Amino acid sequence: MSYRPSVENVTKAGSNEKEGLYEFIVKLADGTECRAFYHRFPQWRMTNINRLQKTPCPVCRKDFICNCMESFSGDIGLQIEDGQWIDKALAE
Repeated sequence: MSYRPSVENVTKAGSNEKEGLYEFIVKLADGTECRAFYHRFPQWRMTNINRLQKTPCPVCRKDFICNCMESFSGDIGLQIEDGQWIDKALAE
């Protein structure tokens, strides 16, 4: 069975607007929460993503630090872009 993340909600966690750096909490449909870091200039791009330690990793089932979400960063980033989640999170 292959893991397929599905973005359910995105909220802004922090920012350095002068430098164009933003931090978002991404909630996935399976209950996993990730912290995604974005750089705004020259356009929005994800620089890093990691899982918050609230639940075990849905991929490797570890309950400590792992880098599994990094392999899904493209898929998660595309869902955030397609769903315009960044605009929604910044509007809150």
